[in-house]
Amino acid sequence: MSSQVPAVQTRPAGSAVRARQHLFNDRTLASYREALAAGVERVSDRIARTDRPFSGISPQQLAPEIVDIDLDRPLEDPAAALDELEGVYLRDAVYFHHPRYLAHLNCPVVIPALLGEAVLTAVNSSLDTWDQSAGGTLIERRLIDWTAGRIGFGVDADGVFTSGGSQSNFQALLLAREEALTRAASVEDRTALLPRLRVLASRAGHFSVQKSAKMLGLSPDAVISVPTGTDRRMDTAALARELDRCRAAGLPVMAVVATAGTTDFGTIDPLPVVADLCEQAGVRLHVDAAYGCGLLVSPTRRHLLDGIERADSVTVDYHKSFFQPVSSSALVVSDSAVLRHATYHADYLNPARTVEQRIPNQVDKSIQTTRRFDALKLWLTLRIMGADALGSLFDEVVDRAAAAHDLLSTDPRFEVVTRSQLSTVVFRYRPVGAPDGEQLDRANLHAREALAASGAAVVAGTKVDGRHYLKFTLLNPETTLDDIEQVLDLLAGHAAGRLAAPAAA
Repeated sequence: MSSQVPAVQTRPAGSAVRARQHLFNDRTLASYREALAAGVERVSDRIARTDRPFSGISPQQLAPEIVDIDLDRPLEDPAAALDELEGVYLRDAVYFHHPRYLAHLNCPVVIPALLGEAVLTAVNSSLDTWDQSAGGTLIERRLIDWTAGRIGFGVDADGVFTSGGSQSNFQALLLAREEALTRAASVEDRTALLPRLRVLASRAGHFSVQKSAKMLGLSPDAVISVPTGTDRRMDTAALARELDRCRAAGLPVMAVVATAGTTDFGTIDPLPVVADLCEQAGVRLHVDAAYGCGLLVSPTRRHLLDGIERADSVTVDYHKSFFQPVSSSALVVSDSAVLRHATYHADYLNPARTVEQRIPNQVDKSIQTTRRFDALKLWLTLRIMGADALGSLFDEVVDRAAAAHDLLSTDPRFEVVTRSQLSTVVFRYRPVGAPDGEQLDRANLHAREALAASGAAVVAGTKVDGRHYLKFTLLNPETTLDDIEQVLDLLAGHAAGRLAAPAAA
């Protein structure tokens, strides 16, 4: 019998040849330089011409333009693709660099971090194993050590970069759950213990705590909301009562989550007292400092984080108050041993023998496998700017928020909630003598929506005691008090018009 061996195709087909022209390698460097230069020029031109943070476009207006694009018919030419991108993205993007973007925890970014972004995407290291990253692994580890030192952790600390605060909080609670379950003597005991585990978190804390509990298989009532005082910080007397109640009811508290920078109010829970209570109760303490981590480098306000060094784990979001591009976050733990709960050895990736060989694999600590080298952005930022410069930028926005709070406190058109320890200001339109109620709620909602539709500024909204409020989140040192005054005038105009309209009666 004879068998025919298929002919080997020695030359790629025409389409494959064209496709290879787009691969980044030593033969396409001219195209790489030209394409990136064109992209940088396009963004620079758009930034130069942007006079407002948003165009005001609605989803209904923009969606047809994107839906009608045939993704199976490439444009071939990078310039044509950039022209198209101008119309479907750049023209209507929300620009956080603009001084009248005052809405969410999105910061303008520093140029050294953008340099890092360009380098890391081109080299495309994956930070899961040493043989995919080499120096990238060591740089990330060095930055974790540096952050742990800033927190005040000792030599046993460790951690890993994550995609954001929600993932960091999730992993912290995963570690806390596993630590709690290790006390069970058998699988049956673990099964019985799981639905009884509880997490205590501030009422003003981040929703990712509740979401994480659900994903971790805890009971629907596992997260107990601890009330806040009039200052919107965790009420430590209430925390003490909940710890006592859970102990009496046979409900093990696997973690207390304190917040260093609540999303709505920018408040910091009384960390030293919370740490005392956790120590007395033998309970793990996790501090969500996704927002307030900028204080770690503040030349003037580091003391606001006193007590954080007593936590078991800390979430930091460099892409909030370190002026880094998304994504750049980390979970830092005081005791590296707890990270074993995220370790799994796969023969093709990180076999157990790599531990014996002292090969550092970050996948042993992470709930992700393939992972970007986001640490490079912070590395270049620190090497070019320095930590003090970052801290000074954060101090500026905190100062600006304090000035905005003072301005609102004396403006008869508005009422303002508690003073932030960071850079948020929660307030609402309520002129002197105006009755509280649904009409005022609708006026504030309308003011926010009308302002966004105009594109002149973007502010956030929230609820306080069931009522609708407006919110400034200041993260741009370029935002001036004059910018804030102009936005307040616009909001007041929109709200007053809504109250005066016949439909509001």
